[in-house]
Amino acid sequence: MIFHSTYNKPILLIGNGVRTADAVDMVHEFATKTNIPILTTMNGVDIAQDDLHIGFIGTHGNRIANMILNECDLVISVGARLGIRQVGHYTQNFAPKADLVRCDIDEYELSRNIKDDEKKYHTDARDFMRMLLNENVGNYTKWKNQCLEAKNILDSYDKQPGNLAIEKISSILPANPVVSVDVGMNQCWCAQSLLLKGNKGRIHISGGYGTMGCGLPFAIGSSIAMNGKISYCICGDGGLQMNIQELETVKREKLPIKIFVLNNKVLGKISETQHFNHNDRFANTTNKGGYSVPEFNEIAQAYGIKSAKLNSYEELDNYKEWITDNEPCLFNILLPENSFLTPKIKWETGKISPELPKEIINKIIYILNKK
Repeated sequence: MIFHSTYNKPILLIGNGVRTADAVDMVHEFATKTNIPILTTMNGVDIAQDDLHIGFIGTHGNRIANMILNECDLVISVGARLGIRQVGHYTQNFAPKADLVRCDIDEYELSRNIKDDEKKYHTDARDFMRMLLNENVGNYTKWKNQCLEAKNILDSYDKQPGNLAIEKISSILPANPVVSVDVGMNQCWCAQSLLLKGNKGRIHISGGYGTMGCGLPFAIGSSIAMNGKISYCICGDGGLQMNIQELETVKREKLPIKIFVLNNKVLGKISETQHFNHNDRFANTTNKGGYSVPEFNEIAQAYGIKSAKLNSYEELDNYKEWITDNEPCLFNILLPENSFLTPKIKWETGKISPELPKEIINKIIYILNKK
């Protein structure tokens, strides 16, 4: 038996292994049946969208997801390898009040202990979910509502310009879109704030591979695989320059790919590290450190792709017809150079930075522990 009725605050933690095992529908069925909150890894972030969306855990995860993880009493992890970016350097701080059940097809991943008393299932995620669905699991609507109440309070925190831009993009996308995301700050902003309408959409990211420049090729492959239907690409200025020549492929093959460039004119994740840890010694990451960007909208026009330069993501409202027509387009969306990633779990302490006011933290903890 996997699930015991003694648990009051369980969560289902899912990773991309759920999709690999073709078990997404089973996860949705279980979540609908039990109302157990779902949290995800970055690679599995698109599995819990729309009404199932709460957030993803880890170093740059949503603050509410990590706080729920700290207060829950059971974690059922399915198809998530629970690497160091999810569990942290000090594994004793991972879900400190919870029992841990892990399902993974990779016995090597299961050979690492996260908790000394964890329960392990070396099996396919689909077989594991079938077992869960056959068990008599109660309804956790009250607990899920507590999580959503806490999430609503925190929704106004940790918002950088990149998050706001992604929220705007989310608002204008149709239901169940296919979105390809490049590597860099844009990937983290998307994992945090790209909320898709519907439960059949996809967010393609490279995950742990860290293949900067993958966004546009992913979008091309997605469109071709869908017989020339619309796909969306979100990338940074650095990532697009890695494979900018593929704009010719987009034009030549007449692929209706919609490209959103989050352009802060820096290599964000590295320049952020150089800012906070190396006294602003920028090396090939900012304009004064030897990095520059072209006018992406003019380059797109040279390839014969319609484009627009936007001084604010709010200007996307003026181009809604571009989002759904059958032509490729590019939006060069300008962001402030000092756009950072927040929140972040500090490696040295395991604490979430920046810290919230104590009264907000206490309020969240109170809500998550209400009887």
